[in-house]
Amino acid sequence: MTETILTMTSEYHRNFQSVQAIAGENLGRTVQKSLFDRLEWLRQLHELCLPDKVPLIVHSTEGQAEAWMFLMKIGIGRHAALANWYNFTFRPIFLSEYNEVTKLGLLANIAKQLKTNSHHIEIAPVPDEDSAASLTQRAFEQAGWIVFRSKADDNHILRVKGRTFDQYWADRPGQLRNTVRRKAKKNLVSVRIEKDFSDEDWNDYESVYQRSWKPEEGNPDFLKKLAQHEAAAGCMRLGLAYIDGEPVAAQFWTVENGEALIHKLAHIEDATKTSPGTLLSVAMFQHAIDVDRVNLIDFGTGNDAYKPEWMEDVRDRYRLELYWPNHPLSWLPILRHYAAGLAGKRTWL
Repeated sequence: MTETILTMTSEYHRNFQSVQAIAGENLGRTVQKSLFDRLEWLRQLHELCLPDKVPLIVHSTEGQAEAWMFLMKIGIGRHAALANWYNFTFRPIFLSEYNEVTKLGLLANIAKQLKTNSHHIEIAPVPDEDSAASLTQRAFEQAGWIVFRSKADDNHILRVKGRTFDQYWADRPGQLRNTVRRKAKKNLVSVRIEKDFSDEDWNDYESVYQRSWKPEEGNPDFLKKLAQHEAAAGCMRLGLAYIDGEPVAAQFWTVENGEALIHKLAHIEDATKTSPGTLLSVAMFQHAIDVDRVNLIDFGTGNDAYKPEWMEDVRDRYRLELYWPNHPLSWLPILRHYAAGLAGKRTWL
């Protein structure tokens, strides 16, 4: 019997054109089920939100197995996840559902490659329900890196579990249900949900956002292009609420592969008494559950007070700080992390 020996390789890329040439559709919608794992997302994020950051993209292969990690330079020898506040997740990207041993090998190879170019890497928000944080930590530790893992944020979600909207709604807090009942009776707010993109609808969305309590949008062009792209794929859900023809609440969701992602929501403060945002949320949840028949609704990161009223579970999102210990610039931050950990243990005890 002849034994096949697989050679493991890794390489750097500094532009998305070369990545596209190698990956083809493997980093596209047909293969990558998560929006945040797709090359189109990463390319637009870099072009429109992070144009001053030099990308550092690492590709690892072993036989037919492949993994990618998309980073950006933030200083001399320092890199971070190619991500920002628009990301629900960031993680290494695999081209198939490999077993744990294969994933560890691919990631360890990436870790070995990165030590030649970086002494400090920070990635977040990394999920772990798919073991992404744990596997990345183990792989980098196996390659000799010192890894500090901490909680970065919370991710509020709803697992529908086959319920209808009415069944889900019956489990909501009584105060929320009573508010909706009272406000809906007044019949002041009209709601519609659009799947197709139009400039007129998007202008209404932006009008609401600009007059809401929300901080200034980080990059409106990025969000608009995302809406256009997802609408073309049939995945956009744009909810708009009106009073006397004036837009007073708006929500931007995407729906795909049985999951709904809530990207943005806002309402005008002056219209709070009529609860247009709450009434729009009811319509959006009902559409996602009864029409789109999703299995999960994801409210992204953050601990806004209203999220627990709508969602039932919370997942941790992690930050991994990776230090190459043989580099002198890593020594002081490593010592500081260890000291902080010891201080925390003493306080606890």
